[in-house]
Amino acid sequence: MNNYNEILESASKVIRIEAEAIETLAKRLDENFAKAVLMILDCPGRVVVTGMGKSGLICQKMAATMASTGTPAIFLHPAEGVHGDLGMLMKGDLVIAVSNSGETEEIARILPIIKRMGLPLIAMASSPGSTLGRAGDVFLDISIKEEACPLQLAPTASTTVTLAMGDALAVALLLQRGFREEDFALYHPGGALGKRLLLRVEDLMHVGVDIPTVNLNTPLKDALYEISSKKLGITGVVDERGGLVGVFTDGDLRRTIEQGIEVLNKPICEIMGGKPKRILRTNLAAKALQRMEEHKITSLFVFETEEEQVPVGIIHLHDLLKAGVI
Repeated sequence: MNNYNEILESASKVIRIEAEAIETLAKRLDENFAKAVLMILDCPGRVVVTGMGKSGLICQKMAATMASTGTPAIFLHPAEGVHGDLGMLMKGDLVIAVSNSGETEEIARILPIIKRMGLPLIAMASSPGSTLGRAGDVFLDISIKEEACPLQLAPTASTTVTLAMGDALAVALLLQRGFREEDFALYHPGGALGKRLLLRVEDLMHVGVDIPTVNLNTPLKDALYEISSKKLGITGVVDERGGLVGVFTDGDLRRTIEQGIEVLNKPICEIMGGKPKRILRTNLAAKALQRMEEHKITSLFVFETEEEQVPVGIIHLHDLLKAGVI
């Protein structure tokens, strides 16, 4: 148990040190941060983020977060940069260079090229007087009081603060650009969020002969065949113009069959349920799911407009499951 306490205390100390470092960072944000955001917003090209070692790993995440939230960004490895990768830099780009000490050799070696190309430079370091700090058009202070590593060797609190600064930039840019959930989904079409925000009912619905419908005078036994053959557990009941006036489901059948076998010859209009639940074809598939959950049903008939009575499709809970909307 003593070992447990020692382990937990050491872990808690790390988290406290890093939390304090982030809190201190938040308190010292100033006009330089706002200038950096405006510089990026004014950038006609891409944001090129560069850093070495552990800072480089944070830079990769920073670039990825910006790219997924509406700010075109890429990562440049500074060591590879001096061996040819600086060719990825283009007129109109902006560079964010990260070095806790501000004296990282690989970063220092590419600074003259960045300046020669006339690219704006945002310097993220712990000292404005460092080589990187002096070179930047804007300086963002990522200094810390201490690392969480007891040896003061492994980057811990310093990388956490750098990560937080990068996230702060990305979110500030997102808000300034008016970036929406729909925009985020466009960059994540394969994810669950993308499917919820991009897929519409018309992308998943059954149409044409696959829509289960019978007319008002169809005997129940024939309506059951329609339910069975279309495999959706439901049939719509339509009038002579094709307008939907009722539905009959598997659940209705279980309740109706208690009346005896003779009910199979009754016209469906005498035993159908009324007020079918609807959805528009242009609605998000997520809205169809919400409506199904709200009414505790598994199917919705789909219409072109709120006023239209003739269904153009039907969507089932299984369609939403298969598409990954759920």
